[in-house]
Amino acid sequence: MLKITGLKSFPVADAEGNKYFFVKVYTDAGIDGIGEAGIRNWGNAIGKAVEHLSEILVGEDPWSTERHWQKMFRGNFFPADKVYMCAISAIDIALWDIKGKSVDMPVYKLLGGPVRDKVVCYPHTQGKTLAGLVDNCKQAVDDGWKFVRWGQPETHGELEYRGGAGRLEPLKSMRLAVEQMGAVRDAVGPDIGICFDVHTRLDTRHTIEMCRDLESFKPFFIEDPIRSENPASYRKIADNINLPIAAGEQWASKWPFREVIEQETIDYARIDLCIVGGLTEALKITHWAETHYIDIVPHNPLGPVSAAACVSLTMASTNVGVQEMPKRPGTFATDLFPQQIGWEDGYAFCHDAPGLGIVFDEDAAEASRVDPQGWVPQLYRDDGAQTNT
Repeated sequence: MLKITGLKSFPVADAEGNKYFFVKVYTDAGIDGIGEAGIRNWGNAIGKAVEHLSEILVGEDPWSTERHWQKMFRGNFFPADKVYMCAISAIDIALWDIKGKSVDMPVYKLLGGPVRDKVVCYPHTQGKTLAGLVDNCKQAVDDGWKFVRWGQPETHGELEYRGGAGRLEPLKSMRLAVEQMGAVRDAVGPDIGICFDVHTRLDTRHTIEMCRDLESFKPFFIEDPIRSENPASYRKIADNINLPIAAGEQWASKWPFREVIEQETIDYARIDLCIVGGLTEALKITHWAETHYIDIVPHNPLGPVSAAACVSLTMASTNVGVQEMPKRPGTFATDLFPQQIGWEDGYAFCHDAPGLGIVFDEDAAEASRVDPQGWVPQLYRDDGAQTNT
């Protein structure tokens, strides 16, 4: 029987300076697994959580993923919080990687086997000006992407304001969003999916008003239309707009998904495998969503491990809308991951290789360690009040 012999955290940056937080799990058979944590700027706290959780994992069988998940989540009486859930997620993904490698099978086959050969993806398209956004979206389409995606626009660009933070005045931002989507739709045509991320930057009433103005452009979905703390508020959004709603990237277990799935107030579940509890928890949410005809759109703004875990899940799941893929696999972090998942004409796929099908260069990671703390850029309204980033 395999036994876990150790866990190690890797807060690193790739050659382009992008930061990641990986966790490697080792076994006595020389088979190791790699996972990724979802909130890299909380890295110091997550690293301590990994150390703490290792106390109940070392010496155990890596195949017992459900047992380990339950013990990590509720073994200290209080349910795990978001910091611990990031650690649990990374560990769980690494354990699934080990399971696949130990039987020479891809993870997606352990999850039930492929129901599709590849999964359609959307990139992160952007631009500091309207013309820049349109050009970037057109370039993405020319490069083979079937979708484009951008977020709720700032209203004054990158100003030197409170340490370089930007501004977002809701009414101005709403008008800009409508202008942007109209221009992009005209540029890319009717067959390209448009994903628009409000990024929790507006309140309920503003979101409803803006979405009514966006209806004619037929976006694929509106993402995170309000803050995530109160899932019940999605009822008001769903009752007052006629656009598909995507949400869930900030929820750190199956329980916050309960209300929106059972009441069918979202159309797409934005499960973040690196926050929600790894593949073990994401698989449960996915099957639960299927019973309510809700498709998954896994949240993946991270690195090659997150991408591989997400595509493993989407290749093995029936209810899939689209997969977030900020950049084409194999074009970033190649110094850390010389082997990544596959890519073809707007679609990602896992290779028929053991585990997640990716290769982690531990020596390169050791040489690329960075301070895992930090803050995302802040946004303020014109009166100085902070708004969501």
